[in-house]
Amino acid sequence: MKHLKFFLITVVQTLLRVLPFPCKTGLAKIGNPGRNAPVLLTGNFRLTVERVRRALEGIDAYLLVANSGGVNVWCAATGGHLTNHDVVSVLKTSGIENLVNHRQVILPQLAATGIEGKIIHKKTGWKVVWGPVYATSIPRFLSRGLEKTVEMRTVSFSWPQRLEMAVAWAFPISVLSLLVFPFWREGVLPLVGFVWGWAFLIFLSFPLYQERIGTTGTGKNIGFIFFNFGERGLLLFLWVLFMLSLVGYTTLAGDFSWALAFRWGLSSLIVVLILGLDLTGSTPVHKSGLHEDRLLSIALYAERCEGASFCEQVCPTDVFEVDYDRQLASLCRAEQCVQCGACIVQCPFDALYFRSLMGDVVAPDTVRRFKLNLLGNRKVASRPAGTE
Repeated sequence: MKHLKFFLITVVQTLLRVLPFPCKTGLAKIGNPGRNAPVLLTGNFRLTVERVRRALEGIDAYLLVANSGGVNVWCAATGGHLTNHDVVSVLKTSGIENLVNHRQVILPQLAATGIEGKIIHKKTGWKVVWGPVYATSIPRFLSRGLEKTVEMRTVSFSWPQRLEMAVAWAFPISVLSLLVFPFWREGVLPLVGFVWGWAFLIFLSFPLYQERIGTTGTGKNIGFIFFNFGERGLLLFLWVLFMLSLVGYTTLAGDFSWALAFRWGLSSLIVVLILGLDLTGSTPVHKSGLHEDRLLSIALYAERCEGASFCEQVCPTDVFEVDYDRQLASLCRAEQCVQCGACIVQCPFDALYFRSLMGDVVAPDTVRRFKLNLLGNRKVASRPAGTE
């Protein structure tokens, strides 16, 4: 029964991924945890909570669910919806302090963009350990004594993830496609089919063109060769090919008409533009095309660095390597940076910062205090820093 429940929750929340799905916050017992059982924390996005529960099957643990506004951990932490205050609140009000002998809480690595481990420790006495990127890696992470491999701390965009994202985009767009019914009844079902086919094509074929979209931290545009505006250029190019194929087919079949071409051209173009609104932002391996931060580059004050390796532990794209003999981090793969800011937020020495194309510095305090909204503009987090 619980497997059916998990399946239904996954289906419904994947179809409606664009909407927040909050669940109850507080403390949950997984199995039969004792006083030395691990304590994990996540946000209250229902699908995430269910996936963590599923990953912990057969393990005795405590799970704390903090208020993230029903949004997934990465988006919530980056956007100021999962804050230090939320973590402190659930640690203090859940009663977990009376259930365990230790003071160590495992947070999802992707929350490092908005949660400051040192603040949590200062406010509560609990030490923050950054867990793996994906819930499926939690059992292995625990069995390794809370040590992460590179794979555990690096985001990917595997075919199941791409399939899920295709569905998440296709469903709401296909619902919007029903608006053409009063004007083009016979075209509704073909248009819905076009939406789903297009979404699957774009996301499942992502590895074939991922190097040709987006912008690097150096500001060099690496958009599709035929256009100079990234993923939108790619989608528009494919749309032109689709329309040429449609016109060619209907002409050969003797069914061509300008009215048909206009209807298909307008409706399909709208679909393509919606899908291309933020294709890079729908992936974990590119910065959103709507965010100006995509033009920033990560930089290091080497004289401040003490090689504590917080940056390496929270970076989701494996940008850093730490030389423990020299006690110095290096940006070995800076071109892979997705400007999430997690390394900057966690560095206790303020050795990392963002730099703009013009050479302007975005200081660590700015990254910590001001969070990104959906349009990529930095705003004050929902709770001012002084109240956390």
